[in-house]
Amino acid sequence: METIKANHVDDVICPIARTAEVISGKWTLLIIRDLFSGVKRFNQLERSLHGISPKTLSERLRSLEEEGIIIRQTFAEVPPRVEYSLTEKGHDLVGVIESMRGFGKRWLCDE
Repeated sequence: METIKANHVDDVICPIARTAEVISGKWTLLIIRDLFSGVKRFNQLERSLHGISPKTLSERLRSLEEEGIIIRQTFAEVPPRVEYSLTEKGHDLVGVIESMRGFGKRWLCDE
């Protein structure tokens, strides 16, 4: 007789939990926000994200690239040029960011 396995939380990937895992880094959403306006170089992102260390920015960019959120394009120039842009998957996160902006404006920020 075949045993039917009960549904356990550990057996199911929750889409909300997985999304939170992908975007939960301290600077992650701000990097995505900045890349929504177009292609950026490392220095442009670093200047825009006041207080981020180069090490942290590199780690976050690498993580986002591994998740398929951004594309890193390297150009064979001297000095080498590297540009970052959002993938289609990354562009889909913009709605999440806009919802967060709306919530923040309505409930968290004094205007």
